Amino acid sequence: MRSVRRWKYWVGGLAAAGLLGGCSSVPVYGNPVTEAPRQAPRQLFSVDWWTPLVGPSLLEYAPREMATPAYDSRNERVVVLNRDGYVRSVAPGGEVAWRFQAGNRFYAGATVHEGTVYVPGSDGLLYALDAKTGELKWKYQAGEALATSPVIAGDLVLVASQSDTLFAVRREAGELAWLYRRDPPTGFTIHRASAPAVRGTTAWVGFSDGTLVSLDLTDGTLLWEKSLAPSGGQFIDVDTTPVLDESGRLYAASYSGGVYALEAETGDVLWNSVAQGITALLVRGDVVIAAGDDRLDAYLGDSGRLLWSKKLQERAGFEPVLVKGMLLVPAQRSLMFVDPRTGQARLAWDPGAGVSATPRVADSKVYVLSNNGYLYALRLGGGRSG
Repeated sequence: MRSVRRWKYWVGGLAAAGLLGGCSSVPVYGNPVTEAPRQAPRQLFSVDWWTPLVGPSLLEYAPREMATPAYDSRNERVVVLNRDGYVRSVAPGGEVAWRFQAGNRFYAGATVHEGTVYVPGSDGLLYALDAKTGELKWKYQAGEALATSPVIAGDLVLVASQSDTLFAVRREAGELAWLYRRDPPTGFTIHRASAPAVRGTTAWVGFSDGTLVSLDLTDGTLLWEKSLAPSGGQFIDVDTTPVLDESGRLYAASYSGGVYALEAETGDVLWNSVAQGITALLVRGDVVIAAGDDRLDAYLGDSGRLLWSKKLQERAGFEPVLVKGMLLVPAQRSLMFVDPRTGQARLAWDPGAGVSATPRVADSKVYVLSNNGYLYALRLGGGRSG
């Protein structure tokens, strides 16, 4: 019998402040897996509902759910890609409306657009499913493990592989329009991939050879390329998804070369930080947030001036999301709630085996997929009841 329960959790701000300093233990508040909710002095969020999607597997060590949930606004459902290879459409309250088996575990989440769910498979297939029923519309055989959430660009679906290829697939027919490929470097690379950033008829995307490129969306023509790799360095990958601000600045990061700000139109470098190990970027207004393997930083977008920096546990930082004035940072062992003005942690919440996937914000809720395969619907700033 499936277990779906409604709980309210009141979680305090100071209890987990030590996490950023490398504290090895993470306080757990109101974890429905253990059924031992505790009330801390301050309320920050409530859990509307939760549901288990993937059960424990024999001999499975340190499970990881890497795919960010997607939101299907037409049907008011959350689309989740789990480590067991299934795509699930979850209705409010936690009931699974449909599921579709798509091979192996996933490296990135689905994208829902105009009634279709686009699923990047690690089995080398891009799936298009009916969002209401889960029926297969078409599948494109890329032949390479797909590693990024699909990006919709007009009539194209853009998705990148672990093998340094960006595929542009026609959205209606599932046919290849064009592809852009680079040769991977010799030696070791980081096991990630950059999704393209799109504005107008241009896409920007990074590759494991340390190069950031600008492409014409009409046919994949190269507009410019820029090496962000330090000379003689290792792990030169540009695996972060580039982000753009309203001033025409483009931000990207090389794993060993730090954060770069460039002119989006020309590729000219405006500034470069010295922070290494950056794996995700977020821009809001004139501030750039950079999350990495052992740090969380904030920079001024126009000058690169460091506003604040916080130490994380080793290999902890994944792509953050900003909601209601709070940064939510997946840090493997927990989900951190960080004040974006100061970088101070308000709390850390471990819903079970930690959090690796970026939460999805939709319709005043935050959907969190824990590493043990539970999906949670959070309401930030929810009122106390009962």
